[in-house]
Amino acid sequence: MAGVLLNITPGPDMALIMARSTQQGTQAGIVAALGVGVGAFLHIGAAALGLSTLIVTSALAFTVLKWLGALYLTYLGFALLRSSFSRQPALHSAQPPAAVGLRQVFLQGVLTNVLNPKVAVFFLAFLPQFVSADAPSKVASFIALGLLFDTVGTAWNIAVACLAGRVAASAASARLKAWLARALGAVFVGVGLKLALAQEP
Repeated sequence: MAGVLLNITPGPDMALIMARSTQQGTQAGIVAALGVGVGAFLHIGAAALGLSTLIVTSALAFTVLKWLGALYLTYLGFALLRSSFSRQPALHSAQPPAAVGLRQVFLQGVLTNVLNPKVAVFFLAFLPQFVSADAPSKVASFIALGLLFDTVGTAWNIAVACLAGRVAASAASARLKAWLARALGAVFVGVGLKLALAQEP
């Protein structure tokens, strides 16, 4: 239940999924959700190998990852804002714009999750509490819990993609879609700034 509550809490991953679903359709949103799932899987692997500990304990590593994530999220936000003011019809087309193919959407999902140091902190501070001290292999137990969390989160994100895509499809007004893109772009910029101001754990 704790994992479910954390998964449904809005964040940059959900914002990206909603942005791609509203701009390019449900398929793009699902691809972004799968990218986010792969990013979380990479965090699980890094935590299991002890790499995430370096991020949490090293001020330099945490700061570098934090600024990379903040710059990337801010970049995505301004890209959404810029495209929302574009007069090109590609923004309102049901087909994905050539400049943002599904492969790039998938990569955006991976990077949005991987470049968030708070996700690394979560896997080191939250999941270990549920690993039994008597477990034959604590690493295997940790990975199993991580995969369960990731599976639930991916299922939720796919549901968000489907809902956002349906809402966007029902919004016949191109002006409304543009305002949706602007709102999500502003969210990305805000989250990026918030991440940049985050203190080392």
